[in-house]
Amino acid sequence: MPTSTQEIQSHFIQLNDTNLKLHYLESGLRHKSDKVILLLHGWPTSSYLYRKMMVPLAKFHRVIAIDLPGFGQSDKNLEDSFSFPYYANAIQTFIEQKNIQKVHLVVHDLGGPIGLWWAQKHRKVVASYVILDTIVFPDFSWGVKLFMFMTMLPFVKKWLSSPSGIAFAMRFGIYNKAVLTPEVMAAYQAPFQDKMARKVLLRSVQRLNPKGFKDISESLKDITQSTSLIYAENDKILPKAKETMERISAILPQASMHSIPECGHFMQEEKPDEIVKIMLRFYAGLLDK
Repeated sequence: MPTSTQEIQSHFIQLNDTNLKLHYLESGLRHKSDKVILLLHGWPTSSYLYRKMMVPLAKFHRVIAIDLPGFGQSDKNLEDSFSFPYYANAIQTFIEQKNIQKVHLVVHDLGGPIGLWWAQKHRKVVASYVILDTIVFPDFSWGVKLFMFMTMLPFVKKWLSSPSGIAFAMRFGIYNKAVLTPEVMAAYQAPFQDKMARKVLLRSVQRLNPKGFKDISESLKDITQSTSLIYAENDKILPKAKETMERISAILPQASMHSIPECGHFMQEEKPDEIVKIMLRFYAGLLDK
């Protein structure tokens, strides 16, 4: 399966009525439809995480991967709230300015709760869901609790958001470490070279109210759209990823569940072809309905 990035365009957009500029990648511009596949990343990554998947995913629809506020090349404003409503407003404003009418939502890691919180407020806009390893339920695992605690500890939080801390997180979240070449690692570290950017990276976690996760879990039952659940079998960052997917599947009878063997948390970096195959079958099935 091709993984060329030649057909991926990089853009910036100034969101209306805000001081926020977002960066995003776009592929499949040959599709004139107002329906897009929207890819949301997590911590501490960016749209770069999806670069190997975007061109093949553009078989059926235009594909957009945004850098969430505080990540990648998007603005990192220390005074911003980084709350669930803040992220949801950024996503919705982006969608409206791009004249997008329907979204095939794809979420991963921190982008999971952020995207799902937005979706519960804009249910009619969502055409389908693909959920990759993420956090959905408010009863966090000990690992998630420890990570959130670390983002608040003096000295520890400085290391966590530093280039060496980001390198550690990426290596910890990868099963096949060979994919993390120096060039790839540098791309993940690049957005957080200065002190303010690192503070924003920490706030992106600290400012999410736990009540938001309760809202998300309680709203799952209202999802009627087709849903695909994909998890990595060797996820050390979210070792309960399979359990999370099983819990979602029990709530959503229409959901299909798939596992990726010999793969860690950052599955888009390790096994993009396998994920794309699952997603293309999923989207082809939607076209048949």
